[in-house]
Amino acid sequence: MKKNLSVLFSLLVLASVVLAACGAPVTQAPVATEAATEAATEAATEAATEAPAYDGLTVEAASCDYGGEFKSMKAVDAHTVQLDLCYPDPALPSKIAFSAFAIEPQEYLESTGGAGDLLEKPIGTGPYKLETWDHGNQIVFTRNDAYWGEPAHAQTLVFKWSTESAQRLLELQSGTVDGIDNVGPDDFATVEGDSNLQLITRPALNVMYMGFNNNPKVEGFDNSTNPLANEKVRQAIAMGIDRQRIVDNFYPAGSEVADYFTPCAIPNGCVGDKWYGFDAAAAKALLAEAGYADGFDTVLNYRDVVRGYLPDPNVVAQDIQTQLKENLNINAKIEVMESTAFLDAASAGQLTGLYLLGWGADYPDQTNFLDYHFGATASDQFGDKFEDITTALTKAAQLAADSDRKPFYETANNAIRTHVPMVPMAHGGSAVAFKASVTGAHASPLGNEIFSVMDNGTDTFVWLQNGEPGSLFCADETDGESLRACEQVTQSLLGYKTGGTEVEPVLAESYEANEDLTVWTFHLREGVTFHDGSAFDANDVIASLSLQWDAANPTHVGRTGDFTYWNALFGAFLNAPAQ
Repeated sequence: MKKNLSVLFSLLVLASVVLAACGAPVTQAPVATEAATEAATEAATEAATEAPAYDGLTVEAASCDYGGEFKSMKAVDAHTVQLDLCYPDPALPSKIAFSAFAIEPQEYLESTGGAGDLLEKPIGTGPYKLETWDHGNQIVFTRNDAYWGEPAHAQTLVFKWSTESAQRLLELQSGTVDGIDNVGPDDFATVEGDSNLQLITRPALNVMYMGFNNNPKVEGFDNSTNPLANEKVRQAIAMGIDRQRIVDNFYPAGSEVADYFTPCAIPNGCVGDKWYGFDAAAAKALLAEAGYADGFDTVLNYRDVVRGYLPDPNVVAQDIQTQLKENLNINAKIEVMESTAFLDAASAGQLTGLYLLGWGADYPDQTNFLDYHFGATASDQFGDKFEDITTALTKAAQLAADSDRKPFYETANNAIRTHVPMVPMAHGGSAVAFKASVTGAHASPLGNEIFSVMDNGTDTFVWLQNGEPGSLFCADETDGESLRACEQVTQSLLGYKTGGTEVEPVLAESYEANEDLTVWTFHLREGVTFHDGSAFDANDVIASLSLQWDAANPTHVGRTGDFTYWNALFGAFLNAPAQ
């Protein structure tokens, strides 16, 4: 109340000065009587009683010794969130903008226990809300008419899927769908030559690699007999595959051989020594030196899903199988796995042989490529970690300037080349295609196309992608088909510009950090509601993020419980069980 009286007095004095300047008579400002002061104090007290203080959630670590990035998360008030870090992270805005860190209602997260309906019935704040998911057939979204931003053009959005690029193109040509993902390498010219269609290429911000597991987490597996546990064997395979032949024969225009794991368009992506050149004779000699002059038997796993980094998985796998036999006398039995089962097994470190996988940029920073795959808290897909890699990556991630980070990424890239946890094969050019009549059509370098801005002139827009989502709780998914579906429904504090990589405000209107980048404050957009009608506030943010961070949280469940993105990008989980 004292503050209010002071402000009032100041305003009255200011008014008298203005009047004097205008030649008006100056009157003395009134002095508040004791009775008036008491009455005002009582009114203020009564108002405070009627509007209780915001009961904001706080989750914090006892110390930073647990090994993760976050020290605490706090709902300062209904529209302010503060994230305190254990160490600087200049890439935090790019990370927190990713769809895996989307916000859902606190009450819904708690009522589902972090699983159940949460996996198939997301409640978000986005331009579309889920209507139905007919498993094996399609997902139907309807326009969110209470959306805080620009409303979607189409009333209904339908996601379908087909693993065959030829089938996807046929559907587009026949007019049954409005857009398709990953046009086949041989079909670029067909689309470009059809006046009824439009081809939009994506920058090759991806990598396809052949992975190894140096110590599979499979009960009863004897790693002492595992050829892939031998570093020289992995180096021999790296030299014994003609990657240029694969790109020339099976990849579309805009593709290139991967001399580094990270595309060169990413700052510090291509520093250090280039990857091994193809040399079959040297590869055979090194394999013999490792004790495998006669080769060995193994398996080659992959999923039959077309991706921008792998446009034709079957023929690429067959060519690699042929090269392994001809150049190194390695007999690789091809085993095709169902997509979600394959990704789960890879992440859990349960693949025992060679496998084909890839990665597309979620945000344009080395942490998204190197830390996610090779960092100290990366998944177990490659087996045991390498300390010289993890140490360099940890140091680089805490520096803001690319020039300061460069020497550490040089060290990491050179160490990856030495240890060969995988062989980077290609950065694949890719494209999407739409009917020529679609306005707002675009391809995202991050693969997160936003369909609310697209208009086909009707009430229904149909999109045909490569595969069916694993779930629609994308905090615990890594596959692009799942993530793109989630992105139509749920939103994060920040996001990426449509069709680009630049970070922009979404559920947070603004944000700032302290000087050493360890305290980040986000100011939330007011008046936003979830699809269930509940109001969005700071507690929803803390509940959504701490669900992933805190392993002791009863909602830390998900589909697999891996929460791979959190673990890889933000380090150890809080309260994680001892290994």
